[in-house]
Amino acid sequence: MYINPTVYTGRPTDDRIPQELAVYDRLEELNIPYLRVDHDHADTMEACLQIESLLGAKICKNLFLCNRQQTQFYLLMMPGDKPFKTKYLSAQLGCARLSFADEGHMKQYLQTIPGSVSALELLFDTEHMVQLVIDRALLADEFISGHPGISTSTLRLGREDLLRYVASTGHEPTYIDLPDPREAEE
Repeated sequence: MYINPTVYTGRPTDDRIPQELAVYDRLEELNIPYLRVDHDHADTMEACLQIESLLGAKICKNLFLCNRQQTQFYLLMMPGDKPFKTKYLSAQLGCARLSFADEGHMKQYLQTIPGSVSALELLFDTEHMVQLVIDRALLADEFISGHPGISTSTLRLGREDLLRYVASTGHEPTYIDLPDPREAEE
């Protein structure tokens, strides 16, 4: 995988998709500083690990989920290295079986594709169909990283700046404490 070793402090000057440019516009509107790294599509956590060292921040795992009826949608943010077990999240949210939402709903509500989703795309969920869920363990870090609408760039934002960005979209996060399944196995 190609990763440009240059760390940028602003928006790109080359052609980008409109969704990515809209994220940069909102960040500028809110005067939110960020670092940016450009790379090939980084749509797996393994690829994201290489980017962590350049940004000096852990990559956040972002999962787009829904209930069985596909009437409730959730964007879960959690530490990238923490395994995800659906049963723990379902119990805390008080909903029956959760599963990964399909690509069509991701495109409809967040205007993005699998492998590219992050809280930055909540900008496009103007009808508030997606509930942001944040594992409190993620908030232990000073910085949170995510893709700006496409997985060919990764941004590092301060934790409080990301929460301010989310608030600007009209979304109120639900905070949970997901157990680490690795600790339960010990």
